[in-house]
Amino acid sequence: MDLKVCLLNDSFPPVIDGVANAVVNYAKYINAAGGTSMVVTPEYPDADDSVFDFPVLRYPAIDTRKSLGYVAGYPFSPVTAKKIKEAGVDVLHSHCPISSTVFARSIKKQLDVPLIMTYHTKFDIEIEGAIKGKLLQDSAVTALVNNISACDEVWVVSEGAGRNLRSMGYEGDYIVMPNGADMPLGRLPEDEVTELTSALKAPEDVPVYLFVGRLMWYKGIKIILDALDALRSQKLDFRMVFVGGGQEADEIKAYSDKLGLSRKVLFTGPVNDRKILQAWYCRADMFLFPSDFDTNGLVVREAAACSLPAALIKGSCAAEGVRSKHNGFLIEENAASLAVLLATAGRDRKLLRKTGENAAAELYISWPDAVGRAIERYNIVTDRYRSGLYPKKTGPLDEFFNFQGTLMDILSRYDHLDELPFRIG
Repeated sequence: MDLKVCLLNDSFPPVIDGVANAVVNYAKYINAAGGTSMVVTPEYPDADDSVFDFPVLRYPAIDTRKSLGYVAGYPFSPVTAKKIKEAGVDVLHSHCPISSTVFARSIKKQLDVPLIMTYHTKFDIEIEGAIKGKLLQDSAVTALVNNISACDEVWVVSEGAGRNLRSMGYEGDYIVMPNGADMPLGRLPEDEVTELTSALKAPEDVPVYLFVGRLMWYKGIKIILDALDALRSQKLDFRMVFVGGGQEADEIKAYSDKLGLSRKVLFTGPVNDRKILQAWYCRADMFLFPSDFDTNGLVVREAAACSLPAALIKGSCAAEGVRSKHNGFLIEENAASLAVLLATAGRDRKLLRKTGENAAAELYISWPDAVGRAIERYNIVTDRYRSGLYPKKTGPLDEFFNFQGTLMDILSRYDHLDELPFRIG
């Protein structure tokens, strides 16, 4: 592969979430396969991009972390556009339908390359949480769908993600391209697991449950805590570990304390060291992920890498490919269903071990395999684009985006951008 791929996303380390992790791995394994990758993302306080072996280009952003949890990028940077053009990229691949796709649409005509969009997240739920008022919410969804529809090809990370995209009004085609997991397949030695998870104080025969992800209520965390409260009321012992941070972390901790679970629940905060995270997956007996929000459940594959079976909501995106009591456990979307599972299967070590082994064999997808499939598709997309096989798409604001791209191209030729009377990034 000798293609040059420009990856765009609204979040990127030091932000830790599933999509940021996906972009890092796309860039890493495109390079490993002989291609060239670059990442375009908004500026972020204290970001250290020197740790990556691929270029990271950042454009101006507004700090909206308190209200949205992320920074809001201003995707009209002539400096960044110039660097992308000079790199001679063959493909624009956006992983977010907001600022990243706006930026990609603005420069697409100037670059004359195909634009791919991967849909990772149920944005209708994100919009509902971030914007008040039905009219504004509907307008935001319409703008988002228009952005996606303007792309030459659309990928989704699961069939459920595709259904969600359809529910918002998207009428085009899409291809399912699952994400991989960067957790190595296999378990750590037990002495390493014990050392790296020493913060957890639990007798050997007490079951340990694990959650990894953003601490947000829509991740099904109330279901977990209420189920654990039911176990406590039955005088069944357990330990629960929450790995991650989030806007609602303080509320979640307060609710746990209110239920009287503080002695049995450990909140580690975000864990950036992948070996420590792997140790937590190896330490647990069951992974609890009762989320109907997530479209791919990357953490479910990470758990599977360590032969850790997951408890998932029946019919959820994260549960695609899961057969209950074979390679995972399926529950209804309520605390009572999870409590029954934990009181029965959660204490059957033989069943847990066998189910975890099946999960490793059947659910795990490595990032090299996932990106390898994407690379094959990149080549098809670029060939189709150069042959004129993609229909010309027209939509609202096309003229605006083309004008912005032209303006950025003109400004990028200015020898002393810093001398212009306004900041352009």
